Amino acid sequence: MTTVPTQEHAPLARALAAAVSGEVDFSPLARALYSADASVYRRAPLGVVLPRSADDIAAALEICRERGVSVTMRGGGTSCGGQALGAGVVVDTSRHLNRVLSVDPEARRAVVEPGVVLGTLRSAVAGHGLTFGPDPSTHNRCTLGGMVGNNACGSHSVAWGTTADNVTALEVLTADGRRRTVTADLISDPDGLPDRALMEGLNAVAEGNLAPVRTELDRFRRQVSGYPLHHLLPERRHYARSLVGTEGGCAVVTSATLALVPAPAERVLLLVGCADRYAAAELAPAFLEYGPLTVEGMDTELLGPRVTDLPEGGAWLYVEFGGATRAEALDAARRAERVFAPHARSTLVVADPAGRARLWRIREDAAGLATRPPGGDEAWPGWEDASVPAENLAAYLRDFGALCRDEGLSGAVYGHFGEGCLHVRLNTELTTPEGVARYRRFAESACDIVVRHGGVPSGEHGDGQARSELLSRVYSPALLNAFADAKQAWDPDDTLNPGMVVRPRPLDEDVRPLAMADPVRPVLHLAEDRGDFARAVRRCVGVGRCRAHTGAMCPSYQVTLEEKDSTRGRARVLGEMLAGEVVTDGWRSTEVREALELCLSCRACAKECPVGVDMAAYKSEFLHRHYGRGLRPRAHYSMGWLPVWLKPAGLVPWLVNAVSRSPLAGPLKRVAGIDRRRELPVFASRARRRAANAGRTPLRRGFATDRPRAVLWTDSFNPAFSPDVLADGRAVLREAGWEVLDSPQSLCCGLTWTSTGQLGVARAVAARTVRALLPAVRAGAVVVGLEPSCAEQLRRELPRLLGTDEAAEVAGAVRTLAQALAEFTPDWEPPPIRGRVVAQVHCHQHAGSGWQAERALLERAGAAVEVPQTSCCGLAGDFGFADGHYEVSLACAEKALLPAVRAAGPDDAVLTEGFSCRVQVTQAHPEARPLHLANLLRSQHR
Repeated sequence: MTTVPTQEHAPLARALAAAVSGEVDFSPLARALYSADASVYRRAPLGVVLPRSADDIAAALEICRERGVSVTMRGGGTSCGGQALGAGVVVDTSRHLNRVLSVDPEARRAVVEPGVVLGTLRSAVAGHGLTFGPDPSTHNRCTLGGMVGNNACGSHSVAWGTTADNVTALEVLTADGRRRTVTADLISDPDGLPDRALMEGLNAVAEGNLAPVRTELDRFRRQVSGYPLHHLLPERRHYARSLVGTEGGCAVVTSATLALVPAPAERVLLLVGCADRYAAAELAPAFLEYGPLTVEGMDTELLGPRVTDLPEGGAWLYVEFGGATRAEALDAARRAERVFAPHARSTLVVADPAGRARLWRIREDAAGLATRPPGGDEAWPGWEDASVPAENLAAYLRDFGALCRDEGLSGAVYGHFGEGCLHVRLNTELTTPEGVARYRRFAESACDIVVRHGGVPSGEHGDGQARSELLSRVYSPALLNAFADAKQAWDPDDTLNPGMVVRPRPLDEDVRPLAMADPVRPVLHLAEDRGDFARAVRRCVGVGRCRAHTGAMCPSYQVTLEEKDSTRGRARVLGEMLAGEVVTDGWRSTEVREALELCLSCRACAKECPVGVDMAAYKSEFLHRHYGRGLRPRAHYSMGWLPVWLKPAGLVPWLVNAVSRSPLAGPLKRVAGIDRRRELPVFASRARRRAANAGRTPLRRGFATDRPRAVLWTDSFNPAFSPDVLADGRAVLREAGWEVLDSPQSLCCGLTWTSTGQLGVARAVAARTVRALLPAVRAGAVVVGLEPSCAEQLRRELPRLLGTDEAAEVAGAVRTLAQALAEFTPDWEPPPIRGRVVAQVHCHQHAGSGWQAERALLERAGAAVEVPQTSCCGLAGDFGFADGHYEVSLACAEKALLPAVRAAGPDDAVLTEGFSCRVQVTQAHPEARPLHLANLLRSQHR
């Protein structure tokens, strides 16, 4: 595939397309997607290459070097220093060059391509009892190529070192496209012949600068800033390791041979609560004598009210111990606890794997949590990774804290306390030129402080644009010249990632928030972003958790593995729309529309994204403005207005069902914008609906008793297709002692109009609903929704659509069936449920109020509950029906849901409370009989 938007760069794009078997994309969409990484910077490339082989990379390098175009290598794009950005051609290895090539468990070696995600490698070797030691918190999306480029470290470097410590050999390409094999003592060509000129040039760099290299570099473990020229010293020469941490500026890695380490069979976590960050910093180095796997730290400023799982304290140390058995690991943790408990405010030993995972999740999400701290300020990376000798950490922190107070700044502190490396994201103002200038002054002063305490600006993640310019305040001119000479030896034409480390770009150029600072008042009431759409989009700083292949976030990305289908990618394109330079059509942008095309509006990002990016809301806002009063996609009229069309169709269900199974179905689907392969749901017969409605009591009657009161929400889907769900839900509530009234069928939550961006209609529908429900809510009634998407729409979107206290009041009264039973009639005993329940949690409920009440109810009834790992069924309202979405929709379901349904036994119950989920299951497996929770409870009762 080749996409060329302008004549200016068409020759370069054509040359690359002719030479490369992978994709070449110079479109505004691609340029927008790759305009940012996890840093504060923004640089749009000329175009993007997605190579399928090392030959593709070699060809791209040669073509770009000949034309004087720079090349920047990119993996997961999680770099927080800006080193994954370039103004030339960006080469992304994560799409295709992502294989683990070999594993040798006896030699404890693995060979990987640069685009392999760290988590993939660790899974591949776990069966051999091995792991790769360095483990950044981004382990489920960062790539090994990026880790080599930045000399990544992670939480367990106290035990297993940095990436450089675990690299044995590299296959690389030089900027002219020539291959080289780099080992400890040799750089050779493909025929095994030594490249003596290159080795002699590198040796000369070290030998000509012995004093500065020996005295200024490798003074402590986490000294990552600058090039690692100490690996070229005659007494410890290791050519491969001398490339680790050069940020892609010297050579391009096409494969890496890595050392593996034995993984402890058991781990136990010791949590140590300290008075504050300073007390934690003073205590941390002493733990190293007890052989821990990690000594991490964070303070309460990071978490605010989110500290319920942690012991008492103003800061905490995570000290992990390993062992061959749990008893051995537990003994090590207890031994350290006895020694340090008198010096701490509290301690807690956690041996349970689930408990440890929950606590580590807090630490791993720290980069995102720190970006939007509890106070609501915007905080940014930049002064992110400063490192000092561990024994100097507390003194450095105090001086750093004084500087922050003088400048009126604050930021949560977290990171690798045991090795003196700290992360901090500051609430500095980067949306004005004055704020950017102020940050520059702060960074220079902070650098002087860290140098005074014997440290460097980066203890991992590299220098990038954020810190390279500061190296002149850290190292002597002689050493800086040696860095430049090493790059010259490898890359004489300065083709590879220019402006990083050597001849650095200014740290206050290309600042991204400055480019998207103008406030935009949205139609939706985004209260958490102070009613500013630009501020909402700026939430995404690129931590990239949406690119993980696990969890519920970004179902379409997990299928396509394309950046445009990740939450981060979509946020990038929206940001470029606001900036107006690469994406120039504003709200009419076809690039944004394309990026949002495969967004299922599942809302998982609102929960799983550490910074709370809510792409479903942003999509609704964009579609509303993009189409305005103009012509919309056909599906917006058919499925967007489905609640209206269901009413007349329900009068003649036999006719609708007959037509949907006739030759007329094809033309009707085309008119409605529905994929021809999708079957239309079967309407319930009028007799079936009459039987289900026999127990209805209209809301207008009012409540007559003092029993728990429920307004059973009459959604649009169940009355038309599954009326027994409402009947069974009503019966369950009454059996539990509730007085139940039914909301009018004329009401609607407005979901279909919200998801298709018809926000004017959605607001009118929502206002009508609030007026109708408010008296009952004020009379103490709970609104019980049996369709999870409708319940979550009422709970979350009513206040956003209307922005009124009345909408918030109604939203606060909404519960699911299980939530209502657990909260208001806790003594009710559910009927016994024997056997296994395979439960599909609706994606909106997963992202909103959660499924804890449902699980507790089922387990209380005696069921063994199994929930597939991912949440979205792939149908997601209108998404799976819309033309062009069929393959992605089914592929989403095949990630977890459909395999779980196929594996279910004849005595197992398949539980799907969402109408879309039931449709997806039954259309893929007609023999399946998925049930709603209300159906399951009633069937057991009967």
